[in-house]
Amino acid sequence: MSNWVTASDSFPDFTLPPTLNGSHGSNRALGGVRQTAANTDVDALRLWLAEYAGSPHTLRNYRKEAVRLIVWATQGLGKALSSLNREDLLVYESFLANPSGDWIDPTLPRRGGRRRLLDGPLSPRSVRQAMGILSGLFGYLVAAGYLAGNPLALRRRRSESKSSRRSAVERYLDHALWQSVLDYIDTMPQDSARERQHYERVRWLFRLIYGAALRASEVAQAKSGDLELRRGKWWLRVIGKGNAVGDVPISDELMDDFARYRRFYGLSAVPVAPEETPLVMSVTGRTDRFLTSTAIYLIVKEVFRRAADRLEATDPGKAVTLRRASTHWLRHTAATHQADAGNDIRFIQKNLRHASIETTAIYLHAEDDQRHAQTTGK
Repeated sequence: MSNWVTASDSFPDFTLPPTLNGSHGSNRALGGVRQTAANTDVDALRLWLAEYAGSPHTLRNYRKEAVRLIVWATQGLGKALSSLNREDLLVYESFLANPSGDWIDPTLPRRGGRRRLLDGPLSPRSVRQAMGILSGLFGYLVAAGYLAGNPLALRRRRSESKSSRRSAVERYLDHALWQSVLDYIDTMPQDSARERQHYERVRWLFRLIYGAALRASEVAQAKSGDLELRRGKWWLRVIGKGNAVGDVPISDELMDDFARYRRFYGLSAVPVAPEETPLVMSVTGRTDRFLTSTAIYLIVKEVFRRAADRLEATDPGKAVTLRRASTHWLRHTAATHQADAGNDIRFIQKNLRHASIETTAIYLHAEDDQRHAQTTGK
């Protein structure tokens, strides 16, 4: 692998030699009416990503897939992205499922030209998701008049099996493991002002994501003014995927936790609308700065890692589970626990803001638990 890329994941800092920048790619469109002034692959990718500027979570995922592909193409194949054909992308799909060691070496940085693209093989579901995103990218560039054709247009659509859909929802914490995470948070140091600030943020952040079943991107843009009292009950207005607006019921217990968090910052227990204060304060504690989705993800991952370290000696199996966990696991955990409590599936669907009730149904584990108990006698 050669060092043709600067130390940044942002496309404005990508630097490629003329032979690989796509200005003469073999799949470049010739003639016709161009809908873009882009003349290099990086500029074309910038244009595509700009379409998702209003959806931070989507933007982050799409940029990740675009970075992976262009680095792999230029450094692995020695080809420009706009020269890739169907055969190349079959190789890439196989690579995602079984990457070679020089692309997953943990000693390599996550940024820069000589980087690791993956932490390990992607699951079949993640590979399908990645290729679907890239198919959308190529389709967009064809429509923009930048590429002559979409090399993924011939890709056979593999329907997601019931078993793979089922496995996706196993990414949750059972009640005991969730409680162990809360117990660990209560042991976090609070000796200095900075430690106390971090403790209060973590304590509130975990309870908020779980209590409202939020995505990291939703937490990142949530304001105190998004809380509304209706008929004596608190609701949180949430802007979700595709800027869809929904509302989530907030328990009195969660509002008590929020009041504690606000008092720590010298704020009133209940927000006075309209209030633009972030629902979760920035790392520096400023009340006019929002945490980013990435910061929320990293905070949650670090807490899970430290909680796993604490469990390692007594329950290594649960420690492994916690090391895999992320922000989205908290959302899955909330949904699963709501289902375990016997909540109406229609209400859970609305709480999660799922378009289809079939998506929500995969959180129902009670029947499996009952079948296991009756089969094993435990």
